[in-house]
Amino acid sequence: MNTIALVFGASFGTLSVIFGAFGAHLLKKKLTTTQLQSFETGVKYQMYHAIVLVLLGFQLSKDIAINNYIIWSFIVGVLLFSFSIYGLVISSAQNKKLKFLGPVTPLGGLFLILGWVLLLFKYL
Repeated sequence: MNTIALVFGASFGTLSVIFGAFGAHLLKKKLTTTQLQSFETGVKYQMYHAIVLVLLGFQLSKDIAINNYIIWSFIVGVLLFSFSIYGLVISSAQNKKLKFLGPVTPLGGLFLILGWVLLLFKYL
């Protein structure tokens, strides 16, 4: 599980930098201020949780159930939260808004919250 946390953390971190540059340079001309802020929110949350995953990959013991739940909550949360925001913003900018992604974003947020609550619970 530590390897999974490290691989996803490093991957999410890498993609955050790429998406951040993409947003700042290419999308800046095509998005409204509100859309760009939404895109940046996705990038920020992705990077925050990438860092957390890398730290957890080095810190948490293997094969303890709660550790696995924490890591998977963060991974699923980032995929649902950040990537749904990217899809919503880019599709909206092309006037083809993927409305089905709307409910996915808060679901991803719930997974991120769950990861933090489980982490808190682990150390109480």
